[in-house]
Amino acid sequence: MDYSVQNNIDREFYQKDFSQLKMLIDDIRTALISGEKIDAKKYDLSDIIQFDNTKTFLYITLFQEGLTPIRWGSCRRDLTETINRDIEKIRSYKTFGHFELNNVEKCRILFEYIYETVPADINKIHSGEFTPERFEPGVSGIKIILNGRPTIYMPTDAWVNSQMDTKSAFNTMLRKTYIKDLTNSISERIRILKKTPHKAYVIKSRAFVTYNDELLPLYRGNVLYKYSPEEIVSQAMAGADWILEHQLPDGKYLYYYDAKEDNYVDHEHPKRPIDDLYYNDLRHCGGIVCLIRAYQLTKDKKYLEAAKRGIEFSITLTKEHDYNGETAGYIHYNEKGKLGGTGMILVAIMKYRNETGDKSYDEYIKKYTRHILSRVYKTGELLGYYIHPSFQKGQPLINMSDEERRKTFSFYYPGEALLGLALFANYFEEDEKLRQQVIEKAKLALDWIVDERPKIYADLFTALPSDAWLMQAIEEWATNPEFRKENYINFVLGDAATMMSKMYKKDDTPYIDYEGSYYYQYGDHFYPDGSRSEGLIGAYYLAKKLGMDEKAEEILEACRKTALSQMLLFNSEKNNYAHKNPNKSKGTIRFKATRQWIRVDSIQHVACFYFRLYFAEKGIVAK
Repeated sequence: MDYSVQNNIDREFYQKDFSQLKMLIDDIRTALISGEKIDAKKYDLSDIIQFDNTKTFLYITLFQEGLTPIRWGSCRRDLTETINRDIEKIRSYKTFGHFELNNVEKCRILFEYIYETVPADINKIHSGEFTPERFEPGVSGIKIILNGRPTIYMPTDAWVNSQMDTKSAFNTMLRKTYIKDLTNSISERIRILKKTPHKAYVIKSRAFVTYNDELLPLYRGNVLYKYSPEEIVSQAMAGADWILEHQLPDGKYLYYYDAKEDNYVDHEHPKRPIDDLYYNDLRHCGGIVCLIRAYQLTKDKKYLEAAKRGIEFSITLTKEHDYNGETAGYIHYNEKGKLGGTGMILVAIMKYRNETGDKSYDEYIKKYTRHILSRVYKTGELLGYYIHPSFQKGQPLINMSDEERRKTFSFYYPGEALLGLALFANYFEEDEKLRQQVIEKAKLALDWIVDERPKIYADLFTALPSDAWLMQAIEEWATNPEFRKENYINFVLGDAATMMSKMYKKDDTPYIDYEGSYYYQYGDHFYPDGSRSEGLIGAYYLAKKLGMDEKAEEILEACRKTALSQMLLFNSEKNNYAHKNPNKSKGTIRFKATRQWIRVDSIQHVACFYFRLYFAEKGIVAK
């Protein structure tokens, strides 16, 4: 469907002159301090706010580091009465005096009003199709009238509360009603609401937040960006700097940060004790690679030093075994020996070696390489695990059944391993015998993974390709003319074409920030995905390597589009107004559009994609 008319309205809105509104909000700040009334009629806001005293609820929220936000929303006879009611109620909060309203840098004001209200059947509010009843986190909200009283989930509630699903939205509303006292079950609360007489609406709002002496228009609770090579590399460097700044004494990186709660509790492992939080060895290696990319751009050795400390941590996890009479080594962590864990440390050390010439890790490089070779099955399949506590009593998985291989299947680990082997084969010249073994086994493995895997594991493939590591591996292998095989090249360019076809275009969704993001099925909530984009930029470099300049330019333009969608994941001083500790979240890159979760790999994937895209834009050669 063509949403160009609707989207043009939104795009044009953000080009408006908001100076009159800024003066009004400055007046609101003054009135909050003094307690005096304001007169909104002094300002010409007719092009911004079309006030309707039956619909235009207007909310004012105060944010300040270390304090719980305070907020009030109302709808009165006119705009002036509505704003003065909000000011009156906000000033009545017990914590109001803690907000330093005189300091525009510390106390930020969010100004948000409803401009569209669509009646909805509560049973039909959904997130899977582009219809008027769709709940789109951060863009739309929900209003219910229960016992004659309105309860509203404003669109920015998704951003402020780190939410992105209808269940959370309904529960946030229902906690403000008597239904919260009837049950602790969210599902049961929603069921009670549906059986109780009510009215429901899907709403949309316009929102603005102060930033020092500026007033920023918001979309999805966030600021909007324009693509430029300078902007993406600035975000990439900020992410790399955050990883470096928060490196731990033992060489690990700060794995997880929840900016809403200002804690390190991983949402996937919420019950881990504070003194033993979950860590992941593969994502750790991604942090190493990110720092090396930062060094490639800046030549600042602090990034290599932090990468080296990361490598030192990883090698402490090494266990050994025999492979054809020689020593092989693998990474053992969290009771598992993952193919990807060994593949990623090999990638990281080889990239470090290429930048520094440091050969002190060469014995580890050879051990890791031998281990990966040992995991190439006779058919060419790369086996995902060497140790897994759920199989064969945690002993080395030497002889695996077809069922065991299927249950330990991974889309990611073989690509990571093959990228490590490619870097070894292309740049490690000190052991020609091992290098030739790698080349021989890699051909077997690549033929299997490209030609046979789609048949054997067809049911595990999804509509949106996810094998970005393999795309990068084949790009690296193509440095060697022996590996410029048609089936390998077709795999990479085919997956790139599918990724590009599974990108939202400028006017095929009703949301102006969807452009360039991925989807599995049209109508899905968008995926601004750095990890897949690393594969896409890999396809660009492969096309350039093969002299396919027209194809390369097509892919590069798609990379620019998807980079734009990922820019909204960046936390800056401008958009981290709702974070408990804005100084700590500044420079990070989130998982999702309205989730305030940050993990080392949510930074690493986007940053590494940006670095390589920037290098492509500027013609910088970097391995």
